[in-house]
This record gives sequence, structure tokens and C-alpha cells, in this order.
Amino acid sequence: MLSQAGLVRGKKTRQWVFYKRDEERIARAKESLIDHAPEGRTDLVSALRGHDVARAAKCLVVMVKIGKKVTRHVLAVVPGDARLDLQAVKALLEGTYAAFASRDKAEELAGSVSGTVLPFSYHPGLEVVADPALLKVPELFFNAARLDRSIALATDDYARIAAPRIAPITVSP
Repeated sequence: MLSQAGLVRGKKTRQWVFYKRDEERIARAKESLIDHAPEGRTDLVSALRGHDVARAAKCLVVMVKIGKKVTRHVLAVVPGDARLDLQAVKALLEGTYAAFASRDKAEELAGSVSGTVLPFSYHPGLEVVADPALLKVPELFFNAARLDRSIALATDDYARIAAPRIAPITVSP
């Protein structure tokens, strides 16, 4: 993942890969950290970070039942000012039922507590689906797996690193 983010560069020699840190990119990434008062609600933390709520990446874990025996989980990433359309997520996965995952399950799959979920999946059982409206802004903001620190990331970098499935999953206002 560090290589995909451009933070390290690899050079392969026979069966070994040697990595060299890209100090310039790392310095820019560090500058993208924003410290603020602890907050997990998208509208309030957006105000603390000083940006429009539409530029926030709101991350929600959804459980989708496919028939009676199969359950899948999706990390739905939508603009901070949008509402998730559970029916759209259900249809996308050809499911029979969709609901927000329980807090315990969401935290287990996301690897962080509610309100700090990153727009990336590190769990093989959690597919990332992003709404196309999210990719229309030049820079995204999201909590950095903690309530008192956020990250600003170029949208193009997010799309390249996370490689989300792109599908309309928000409700029209």
C-alpha cells in the first residue's frame, strides 16, 4: 500500500525487493494531517477542519444478505452531505436485505471505532464502494482512525490507492 501511495519506491533484485522512502511525498503527506478537537460526526468535524461538508468522506459499514445463507459487508464511502441509499447498495450486490452493520461488526471489519472509519478496507471481507459524487471534489477529508486527527488527501490519490468500486449509492435530495 505504501508503494501504491507513492511513499516508497521499490527496486527488485532477483527475488528481493528493496524499498526507498520518497521523502518529498512523505513530507507532503505529513502536512496533510489536521489536528482538531475530538469529533466523529461529519458535519461538526468538517467545521472544525474548515471545509465544506461535501468534501468529507463519510464511511459507513453496510451488511447485505444475499439469500438466507450469504452475508457480505460493504464500506460505503459517500460525500459528507449525502445520505446513503441502502436500497442502492442492496441492488448493487443483488441482495435480498441491507442494513447498517452493528457497531461491533463495523468496528471489527474497519479496524477502528465508530466515527473514525477510514475510506479504505484492510479486511478481505469488506468491499469498498464509493459514490461517484465523492470523486468530483479535488481533495477529500476524513478522520485518521482517531477522533482528534484528520487527513486531507487528493481525490485522485484516494481513488488510486483505495481502488473502490464506483457506483451511485446516495439518495437524491
